[in-house]
Amino acid sequence: MGKPHHQRMEEIVQAALDLAAEQGAGRVTTQAIADRVGIAQPTVFRHFRSRDEIFEAAIAWIAEHQMDALGSCFESDDPPAARLRCLISRQLDFVNRQKGIPRLLFSDRLHLDSPELKASVRKVMDRYVSLVTGLVEEGERRGEFRPVVPAGELARYIVALIQGLLMRWSVYDLSFDLTEHEEGLWRLVSAALGSDSPVGEGSGER
Repeated sequence: MGKPHHQRMEEIVQAALDLAAEQGAGRVTTQAIADRVGIAQPTVFRHFRSRDEIFEAAIAWIAEHQMDALGSCFESDDPPAARLRCLISRQLDFVNRQKGIPRLLFSDRLHLDSPELKASVRKVMDRYVSLVTGLVEEGERRGEFRPVVPAGELARYIVALIQGLLMRWSVYDLSFDLTEHEEGLWRLVSAALGSDSPVGEGSGER
C-alpha cells in the first residue's frame, strides 16, 4: 500500500532540496528526485505536474517550516532586542540544517527562468521583512532602539545582511557553519539599532 499523498509530497520536496544542496537547483531532475525517494518517475508526476511545481512546493515548505522555527521568537515576552536576536539565531540555524535553501533561492531557475517561483519567494521575503519591521517599531516605541533610518528600511537592510551571508555560504560550497556568524551579525544589527542591550543578551537558544 502506498504512502499518503501529503507524506509522499513532503518526501519529494525534501529530496529536491537535498539534491539542490548537493548539485545546484539547475541540475535537479524529476528522475533524480524519484531515485532519491526510491520511487518510479511516474509516481513523482502523480503528485506534481512538473519540476517547477516541486520547487514551488519547496518554497512553500521553507516558508511554513521557517515560521515554525521562528514563531516562539515573536510570541515571547522578551524585549524586542532579545526577540530580534532570537530571530537571527534561529534563522541561521534553520538554513544551516536545510542546505538546499540558498541553492534554490539563488539559482538561475528562480531568478531568470520562472517568474512564478520568483513571485513566491518575494511573498516569503515580504512577510519576513514585515515581521522584522514590527519588532524594530516596537523597540522604537519602547525607547529600546534609536535607529538612524526608518524601521522598514532598516528591516530590509537586516534581511539583506542575512541574505548576503547565505550567498557567501553558497559560494563557499556550504563549507562553514552559519551559526558561528550569529554574534558578529548581531553586533552589526545592534549597532544599527542604536540598542542599549549588550550583544550577549537575547533569546538565541537553538
